[in-house]
Amino acid sequence: MDYIKIAQSVLDIEAKALAQLKDNIDESFTKAVEILLKAPGKVIVTGMGKSGHIGTKIAASFASTGTSSFFVHPSEAFHGDLGMITKEDSVLAIANSGETDEILRLLPYLIDNEIDIVSITSNPNSTLARNSTVHLNIGPLTEACPLRLAPTTSTTLTLALGDALTVALMEGRGFKEEHYAQYHPGGSLGKRLLSKVVDFMSSEGVPLVASNASMTDCIYKINNGRIGLCVVGTQDNVEGIITDGDLRRAMEKHQKHFFDLNPAEIMTKMPKFIDHTERLDTAQKMMVERKITSLLVGTATDLKGVIQLHDIKI
Repeated sequence: MDYIKIAQSVLDIEAKALAQLKDNIDESFTKAVEILLKAPGKVIVTGMGKSGHIGTKIAASFASTGTSSFFVHPSEAFHGDLGMITKEDSVLAIANSGETDEILRLLPYLIDNEIDIVSITSNPNSTLARNSTVHLNIGPLTEACPLRLAPTTSTTLTLALGDALTVALMEGRGFKEEHYAQYHPGGSLGKRLLSKVVDFMSSEGVPLVASNASMTDCIYKINNGRIGLCVVGTQDNVEGIITDGDLRRAMEKHQKHFFDLNPAEIMTKMPKFIDHTERLDTAQKMMVERKITSLLVGTATDLKGVIQLHDIKI
């Protein structure tokens, strides 16, 4: 049996269906986004079986990107959890056929309470579609399952449409990186956006060398400082910075006369500074954009420390 051919066939069927879905996106999508945006409460997502699994993911995506949302199982809703859905909420109901009993039993409550319903089905003439405020049609489609029964293409399309709604809502709410970080404080992006320079900088034992010191002393300071650089001047009077690269270039240029120099002659004047209260990602962007690996923290008259690109390990 050619399993590779089977996989390629499945992906071909689903790729074609996705392309068709893209071409069929119309004003209904805009109306759906507007409904979900304007609802003063939460977006309640519901679905049965495989549609429910997809709905759980969509609700989680909404919630993590600025749209307060949670999933309600339709069977549990009919046995008391309907109390979780208020008049201020909107509902995203998912059912491929649009005739799933567990979903249809929720309609009287939703309609009586004038709760907006956005539905996703492959049948615009279904009971769910006809009783929705807005219907998003993912059909017609062919399931990739060889029996044309198991939810495959339909769940892929629903998931993709859910992603499209998620991104549209993010744009509609002006959701930015810093907002994302607030909802993901444990992730690498969250740490980078929420952490400050002061949390990662080296502040103890920053190597300092006088501008008229010997090059031998300068090399000694860099080696013992173990951060690949030294600062020329004092903490309240920074004159420049010397890195390993500056030393190598000076040695290559001056060769045997290298040790006749002093730090002031090879230092980089007016080094780049960053305030200790700045976000860590700001420091990272500054170093990447300027193609440098170190920033002095503070000012030329108040050196607080050094932060380096390799310090940002998140």
